[in-house]
Amino acid sequence: MRTLHRIAVLLATALASGPSTIHAQTYPTKPIRAIVPFSAGSGTDVLTRMVGAKMAESLGQQVVVDNRPGASGIIAAEAAAKAPADGYTLFFTSNTTQAANPSLFVKLPYDPVKDFTPIAPLATAANLLVVSPSLGVSTVKDLIQLAKTHPGKLNFAYGSSLSRTNGEMFKSMAGIDIVGVPYKSNPQGVTDLIAGHVSMMFTDTITSLHHVKAGKLTALGIGSGKRSTLLPDIPTVAEAGVPGYELTGWLAVFAPAGTPDDVVAKLNTEINRIMGSPDIRERLAQQGLDPLTGTPGQLAALVRSEIPKWAKVIKEAGIKPE
Repeated sequence: MRTLHRIAVLLATALASGPSTIHAQTYPTKPIRAIVPFSAGSGTDVLTRMVGAKMAESLGQQVVVDNRPGASGIIAAEAAAKAPADGYTLFFTSNTTQAANPSLFVKLPYDPVKDFTPIAPLATAANLLVVSPSLGVSTVKDLIQLAKTHPGKLNFAYGSSLSRTNGEMFKSMAGIDIVGVPYKSNPQGVTDLIAGHVSMMFTDTITSLHHVKAGKLTALGIGSGKRSTLLPDIPTVAEAGVPGYELTGWLAVFAPAGTPDDVVAKLNTEINRIMGSPDIRERLAQQGLDPLTGTPGQLAALVRSEIPKWAKVIKEAGIKPE
């Protein structure tokens, strides 16, 4: 009887503590899938692999990166939203899917707020304005003059909402006629830019920096409000000839809505620890990223504030929803 009583007490205690607590104590017991909405080599992909490797070391389970590029991240976002809410599918994404897409598309197969549980912010990122050396321009003013001399002849590649919105903002604020060319992800656009198939591109620093240093691309400006420490001689776009120009993006981790609270807390603690570690901060700085840490609540507040912000930016850039 005493044995039965002890079992009953243990079961009652376990039930009282809730299934999420039991889950978190043993989590993870198998590999974690990290869905990324952009291709290998993109800024989001590089950061995901960096963080995922550190998570695998401390959690004892592999983090498997699942790249699903295309449709401005919609393919990946839908897959992540519909995945089981058990902590074994994470969505490493950016403002593209969680803030910009609601204003870029008339209808989305996911809700960036209702369909996801915020886990942790990762970093902020600015796009570089780069051109092929064959275009023959070395400054933003040169580029604007060339575009005005040949209206409708120049084009810009884009492989994310940040890349696209940067390009459309530049077009609007500079008063030029250039044509956007969509790609599944930024690396594919960079490849065509190097080959001379497109004229220019705003792209993440990770994707373009080594090409700039190798002389395959020319950096004309950076889209943030301050210069990059990696390229201190490259002016901001605002400094270089488009006053008031500024647009940056951010990256963060989400899970499907309904993921157990204790698992969310465990992941948040772990990711914040990683993002705050000196070696990761140094590696991020070398890639042009500024690390972030924060609570799930702070990330949720960021998303809620960013959706109307991006709506305003997209409207002012003259972009019509598809």
